[in-house]
Amino acid sequence: MGQLVSDVTDILDYKNSKKEAETERQKILAEMAKDETEKTNLVKKTLATQRAKYGASGMSGKSMTEGAVLKRLKQEVEEPYETKRRTNKEKLKKIKVTKPNILQSILDKFDDLLD
Repeated sequence: MGQLVSDVTDILDYKNSKKEAETERQKILAEMAKDETEKTNLVKKTLATQRAKYGASGMSGKSMTEGAVLKRLKQEVEEPYETKRRTNKEKLKKIKVTKPNILQSILDKFDDLLD
């Protein structure tokens, strides 16, 4: 009877762990989506501000120097978000739930009885 209770407990714990892992995954994915939106808006804002400054100083949008500066600005703004995205991807890879092996559990208990 104790083995049955143990197995049922393992299954229930597995289901709870599985739900918690899925909740954590969804939380991380939502955070990643929010960060991506934030990053896009920040990049657009930074580039628009820089273009306005260039426009006010009389530079056209076809200048190689302006293009290089805008590219560098975009990379600088995106960098912290890219780092956070990589960190979140690593977190997603680490979220794992181990499924209980009831047959192995029963065999282990059976081996204990024979000893």
